[in-house]
Amino acid sequence: MSFSNGTLVTRKSYNHDLLFRIATIKNNIAQLYGEDFRLEVDAPVDDLSKIEERDLEKRKQREKEKEEFSYRLFRQDYQLMKEKRDYQASDGYHHYAKYFQLPAKVLHLDGDQMYLRKCIELYHRLGLQVHGVHLYEKDMPSEIGSLVERIQPDIIVITGHDSYSKNKGKKYDLRAYRHSKYFAETVREARRINPSLDQLVIFAGACQSHFESLIRAGANFASSPFRINIHALDPVYIAAKIAYTSFMESVSVWDALRNTMTGEKGMGGVETRGLLRTGMPYMKDEENEEENDKGKPYS
Repeated sequence: MSFSNGTLVTRKSYNHDLLFRIATIKNNIAQLYGEDFRLEVDAPVDDLSKIEERDLEKRKQREKEKEEFSYRLFRQDYQLMKEKRDYQASDGYHHYAKYFQLPAKVLHLDGDQMYLRKCIELYHRLGLQVHGVHLYEKDMPSEIGSLVERIQPDIIVITGHDSYSKNKGKKYDLRAYRHSKYFAETVREARRINPSLDQLVIFAGACQSHFESLIRAGANFASSPFRINIHALDPVYIAAKIAYTSFMESVSVWDALRNTMTGEKGMGGVETRGLLRTGMPYMKDEENEEENDKGKPYS
């Protein structure tokens, strides 16, 4: 069977557990990117099996259901946060008041263009401002400084592909990871510009990433404590939870993770203050006099 770049495949040796797309093939070794999980691996071509159309549709349907379930959970969470803001802005419902919000700005660096597009779609669905940049993981440390200075983000997501290889070392050895060292360097560069964990919130990592080094470098949240795979969209939900929580409140690690598809085995972090600021009186758009609905992602 012949394979080409972009072909969707599974691995026979792993009982066809995950769906991958072929990035490159060289000397009968294929570089594979996870289709739904942020995992990058190498595999012999003879270990690959092309996905059948019926199986592909089933996998896509299951994945869509998982993504919609996480979205519904976050929507419920958002509604609770909104009701709390309404109560506080109206002084316990004693005074009617319309308020405006200053939403957080997200800078999302991604080593995978397809994942970046999917994440940006979700950011927009959640009503968040995002500046998405596709960069290969090894280029992120040298580019992050100028991006932070230019965009002035409140939240940075640093992600892409990663993996741990036991043939390269023990789990505590950073050299045994494909891209964790680049993620850690990128976090350190961002922290040189803004060292405050509350003023600049950082998520870093991908599948099986070296969690400890990312947290020590200055990330608020990172993957992967148990070296498991994380879903491509999970970093977006962490960013959204911080973005829609008042700066007067802190977000526990569990609260940040509970709407994700991976949970606490795939991600962890430190207690972090929210970034949303609420103001009064309500403002209208000066150009077209239409009401400003920023920060209201759901109808």
